[in-house]
Amino acid sequence: MFRKVLIANRGEIALRIINACRELGIRTVAVYAEPDRNSLHVRFADEAICIGPARPADSYLSVPAVISAAEISNVDAIHPGYGLLSENANFAEVCRASNIKFIGPPPEITRLMGEKEKARQAMKEAKVPILPGSDGVLASIQDALETAELVGYPVILKAKAGGGGRGMRIVRAAEELPNLYHAANTEAANAFGNGELYMEKFIEDPRHIEFQVLADEHGNVVSLFERECSIQRRHQKVIEEAPSLMVTPAMRDEIGRTLVRCLKKIGYQNAGTVEFLMDAKGHLYFIEMNTRIQVEHPVTEAITGVDLVKAQLRIAAGEKLADILPKKLELRGHSIECRINAEHPDKFTPSAGKIVAFNVPGGKGVRVDTAQYAEGMVPPYYDSLIAKLIVHGDDRAEAIAKMERALSQFVVEGIDTSIPLHQQILKDPDFREGKFDTGFMDRFLAKRNAPED
Repeated sequence: MFRKVLIANRGEIALRIINACRELGIRTVAVYAEPDRNSLHVRFADEAICIGPARPADSYLSVPAVISAAEISNVDAIHPGYGLLSENANFAEVCRASNIKFIGPPPEITRLMGEKEKARQAMKEAKVPILPGSDGVLASIQDALETAELVGYPVILKAKAGGGGRGMRIVRAAEELPNLYHAANTEAANAFGNGELYMEKFIEDPRHIEFQVLADEHGNVVSLFERECSIQRRHQKVIEEAPSLMVTPAMRDEIGRTLVRCLKKIGYQNAGTVEFLMDAKGHLYFIEMNTRIQVEHPVTEAITGVDLVKAQLRIAAGEKLADILPKKLELRGHSIECRINAEHPDKFTPSAGKIVAFNVPGGKGVRVDTAQYAEGMVPPYYDSLIAKLIVHGDDRAEAIAKMERALSQFVVEGIDTSIPLHQQILKDPDFREGKFDTGFMDRFLAKRNAPED
């Protein structure tokens, strides 16, 4: 096992990794930008190094700064968490060149899965179902027009190197395509330094379902079932749960076996998430793979009993899945996660500032992942996520009841949070009945904001 690990992240995920390391007897090194000097991940790590000013490009996203901190503190490995440098293949390559273990897939695999169109082709070759679309990147607007005619409108343009909804445009008619192609191309080039686009058939209001996988460095791969992530706004997830109400046991087994076969073939290692869209007929189609731990990993932990971050560390240290996982993986009950953001629950505007009161709920089946505390500051420079509230029940009805109770006891004063929004969603009849898709939030907000008669 590693002697010392540097956590190249901040906030709740940095603290989550520190906790896992401590339980495995691993010393930790936190890195932080100036505004995070008094953060809990800095306080609870064994060592902490300031790597720059507030701007992420000059601190958390600075490969030289992070590697320098790793070399100064003489660590064995770096855990990147999620976001920031977690899917940066060049960073993983620099770690390898510096003789520091990157806790994640090899850079070649990260690069393959990061180029969305190549990932799509790799999945197609392994018989994972994919959406009809372009064979490779689009060469021109004319190529896009011809492909759209073959696929059938509506279609969606996606950035080859994309993520987070950037470089994406839905095209419903041929006359819209040239302008939307230019817009997507420009946005992708600005966001990722690569403006190349590919095309897929666009499914109206699908469900968003993802499968958690683990792979060791000895060729073994396992699927840890699925998560339902359809409650999202502007491609950002709001509520996640596991398992999905729409995935049958037969479908779960079939997709799991197919993913295991595919990921073995490409040599995948460590944790990853394979994302799918489900159409109205219940068919799943691959859209992309995230080569890192996910924000919503706790719901999978709740229904499997597997500590995914510890598993990441143990895999990176060379252990086999057979020694890490229970002999038989079984679904246990139902879990729901609400992302608590520092933002106005109606206007969705960021809310930075000082937290003057902070109380987290507890009790059986209730978990809170956070790095916030009373008198702590929420800086305006980073992601608005301040806490994750996770509940686990014997079934979905119990999980919803626990979440409602826990939200009512979650106190954050001094800033606005999304807690009232979550309380409203949980009361919605369609949510309670599981009748939702990725268009749920648009319909919910329209209904909520409609003037009363």
